[in-house]
Amino acid sequence: EVQLVESGGGLVQAGGSLRLSCAASGFTFDDIAIGWFRQAPGKEREGVSCISTSDGKTYYADSVKGRFTISSDNAKNTVYLQMNSLKPEDTAVYYCAAEEAHRVVVPYSEYEYDYWGQGTQVTVSS
Repeated sequence: EVQLVESGGGLVQAGGSLRLSCAASGFTFDDIAIGWFRQAPGKEREGVSCISTSDGKTYYADSVKGRFTISSDNAKNTVYLQMNSLKPEDTAVYYCAAEEAHRVVVPYSEYEYDYWGQGTQVTVSS
């Protein structure tokens, strides 16, 4: 059974940092794509960052480039999203999603992923 479990969300002041974790099971972890998406109230879900665990290729949305870093620990079957210099506009529910790497063509599109975690709330106060 495929399972994704996010953790690490919380409340932080603007300029602060958080690290989100996505623990995956039920996959051959070294050959998947994992994406982080977020959805703010009243807004569509958007792709934030993603990584291919097979070759380490990454993608970042323009809005988070230089502030967020995605990484993978294949030994722990976990992907991390380090978020620095957080802004109030980063407030959202953050989801991780996973798919077999060869099935993903557009890594920042939510439609490429079949497996989703339950989400974790990130709130950045001004």
